[in-house]
Amino acid sequence: MRVLVLGGDGYLGWPTALHLSDKGHEVAVLDNFARRQYDVELGAESLVPIEDLSTRTDAWHAVSGKRIERYEGDLLDAEFLFGAVREFRPSAIVHFAEQRSAPYSMIDREHAVYTQHNNVVGNLNLLYAIAEIDPDIHLVKLGTMGEYGTPNIDIEEGWLEVEHNGRRDRMLYPKKPGSFYHLSKVHDSHNIEFACRIWELRATDLNQGVVYGQQTPQTALDPRLATRFDYDAVFGTVLNRFVIQAVLGQPLTVYGKGGQTRGLIDIRDTVECIRLAVENPAERGEFRVFNQMTESMSVRRIAEVVADRFPGPVQIENLDNPRVEQPEHYYNVKHTGLIGLGLEPHLLSDTLIESMFDIVGANKHRVNDDRLRPTVRWRGAVEAS
Repeated sequence: MRVLVLGGDGYLGWPTALHLSDKGHEVAVLDNFARRQYDVELGAESLVPIEDLSTRTDAWHAVSGKRIERYEGDLLDAEFLFGAVREFRPSAIVHFAEQRSAPYSMIDREHAVYTQHNNVVGNLNLLYAIAEIDPDIHLVKLGTMGEYGTPNIDIEEGWLEVEHNGRRDRMLYPKKPGSFYHLSKVHDSHNIEFACRIWELRATDLNQGVVYGQQTPQTALDPRLATRFDYDAVFGTVLNRFVIQAVLGQPLTVYGKGGQTRGLIDIRDTVECIRLAVENPAERGEFRVFNQMTESMSVRRIAEVVADRFPGPVQIENLDNPRVEQPEHYYNVKHTGLIGLGLEPHLLSDTLIESMFDIVGANKHRVNDDRLRPTVRWRGAVEAS
């Protein structure tokens, strides 16, 4: 199968491209390298050194004998996007190519507008490209569990059967996103569902939990194949950030009391979920939703697990929560769809955490300590007025 991975230079896009190529698919990656520019803007580069995309694809060819094609450009440039889709002729498109940080979207008005314009307009251009070039292309879109928020009812996989005043209907699950980034993902989901309904496109929306880990079997084959490892308070995911703080001898910074519960997924399971979605496409006209997570845990418990596994003293520090979110809440997520397709999850283990300690230890000299603590506050616009 021919698969085009949008955002193929990123934390998850690159290992996904390698995984799909390793499993026998013909793969191309497309990226505008905006994520690398965020590093320059924020003064926090990947903890693990990463090569440029050309070096990465050459290294993959040297290691595997397989080639990954490259397209360099922006989804906001519709002419470029349409040209890439026409030239590569994919059977499936995996869409990672969006600004993915909630804190980044909450820095100020400029970053909020950038995030929504970049994400929503780029996704709309993609929907039109698929509709006009080949409506049979299967879109696999990376969403986020943050679209749902933390409702006081079970979270279903995208759809909800509703009975109201004696009538029943199947509706998209109501969303309560927690940032302008998460709102952009909600807009994407609604636009994709609408496109499936009116143009009979086929799409799978993967609402992904917090990803942890840095290595997959493919990225471990050669240092040049490494994917990025973000540690800062803007782009670093919570478990990865705690591991880095432990190795540096710094307190694990828990926001509030840490009662917020997160869905989690190992990076190895992320790439496998995408393979399963690609190889088992949605039907024409179907907007299919999977909750892409394997377990859930409170932020406080995540910190305790990291502290327990680290071979040395670790302190946990509770900070005033810079976000606006419930300190304690109900959280029960249905996530059976990908298991039904054959996913065999890697649950959080001592071995995985210990291997992350080694990765961090070898690269700790690259950490900018000033970027570990949160500087973005959700109420910043109000507080500044």
